[in-house]
Amino acid sequence: MSESAGRMPSVSAPKGWVLAEAVRESVERIFAPWDSASTPGMAVGVYREGEIVYTGGFGMANLEHDIPIVPGSIFHIASISKQFTDMCIAILAAEGALDVDDDIRLYVPEVPDFGETITIRHLIHHVSGLRDQWMLLHLAGWREEDLVTDADVLDLVRRQRALNFGPNTEYLYCNTGYTLLSIVVKRVSGLSLRQFAQARIFGPLGMTRTHFHDDHSEIVKGRTQAYDPRKGGGYHVSIPEFDVVGTTSLFTTVEDLAKWDGNFVTAQVGGPEVVAELQRPGTFADGTPMSYAWGLMRDTYRGATQIGHGGADHGYRSDYFRLPDFGLTVTILSNVSDSGPHGLATRV
Repeated sequence: MSESAGRMPSVSAPKGWVLAEAVRESVERIFAPWDSASTPGMAVGVYREGEIVYTGGFGMANLEHDIPIVPGSIFHIASISKQFTDMCIAILAAEGALDVDDDIRLYVPEVPDFGETITIRHLIHHVSGLRDQWMLLHLAGWREEDLVTDADVLDLVRRQRALNFGPNTEYLYCNTGYTLLSIVVKRVSGLSLRQFAQARIFGPLGMTRTHFHDDHSEIVKGRTQAYDPRKGGGYHVSIPEFDVVGTTSLFTTVEDLAKWDGNFVTAQVGGPEVVAELQRPGTFADGTPMSYAWGLMRDTYRGATQIGHGGADHGYRSDYFRLPDFGLTVTILSNVSDSGPHGLATRV
């Protein structure tokens, strides 16, 4: 490793899994373009059944202060957040505090009566027909750097007069639904999504550097800055100004995500039935199966089952890529918008 590199790879193999040196070198060659003190980059985690077999940091967490990315660097992971919101909903459902087939208006009466029932389950699977909050904000003239709150999203929802389609008849990715799910958690449990997730997920799993970031002005030690490439060379800062959580705004590290990944094996949080439900895709009204589960996409990769999700907000990009048939997961968290983490994960 060069003296100027931001990379600080580490290895842990508590179950005896050891990454062969040739494999390690091949992995690190993939990230060589970001192994520099003059570019943003990414943190990389490779897990076997939730146990870390490789972590590495490439590039800089902060270009202004020459801070390198390390495995403990904190990233905003955008839509990978959704599976954690769904775990909170699943826990509440398992305890009888709510039913995922309840009308969302039982919990969020601000949602208009469109003449058709929209359930919590419809929000989970992106089949509600509601219009997406980011598109609505764009159409309303909001700028990318404007602060967005739950109240702003509820105001947009309240003003809607029609759905894009009848509930559970089509799939259309909808961030609005997940902001509403975070509000459901708060109104049912009496705790904010941040508080509930800390008490029921992050605390029990020992995810000490993870939280739902519901205050954009909060200081977070170890947080990465995010960047967009600037025309003509260099970068400019690109940080989300969000106080909305649920659909986005989880802060975490590749080290902490290994503990979450391990929960798919141990079911320490939620129990086996809840963990299985998180990975179960929905079904359309006509009986056609979906590919979207609970904040997780199910697909195949080279003939093997693939479960995961990506994330993109401002300059942050991320990918969580599981091959459960092999007990293998690759996670890439990046602080530059042109990094393409899913393609990198498949190369790993």
